[in-house]
This record gives sequence, C-alpha cells and structure tokens, in this order.
Amino acid sequence: AMSTLTIRLPDDTAERLKAMAKSRGLSVNKLIEEMSAQAIAVWDTEVHFRAMAAKGNVQKALAILDGLDE
Repeated sequence: AMSTLTIRLPDDTAERLKAMAKSRGLSVNKLIEEMSAQAIAVWDTEVHFRAMAAKGNVQKALAILDGLDE
C-alpha cells in the first residue's frame, strides 16, 4: 500500500528538488522516497544504538574501546 502526502515547501526548495531529481533521472516522488528511506535508516540505527547503550555496561564498552587502541 502507498500513502499520499501533501507537503509545503518554499518555491526555491521545490525547484531545486525538481532539478536534483532530473539530474538523477528520477521523478521528484522517487527522489523523496529514496531520501526518506535513507533518513529512516539513519534514524533506526540511532534508535537501536541508543537502546543498546541504555541497557549496556559502560565499563565493558570502555574496555572494548581501549582494546581497539592496542
């Protein structure tokens, strides 16, 4: 399933997105889809690491990092 979203952007931003999409041979829709997927992947990674850190052993983590320096 696909959702339709309407977003408001300044005219210059919209024009630059159109130019960017065209330069990559993509529709603006596909460009936004790809950029969204990348942003979500970064966010998911951050959430994952924050969750791991919240239940992690700080001393053990520091010991592992110290071992990497050797």
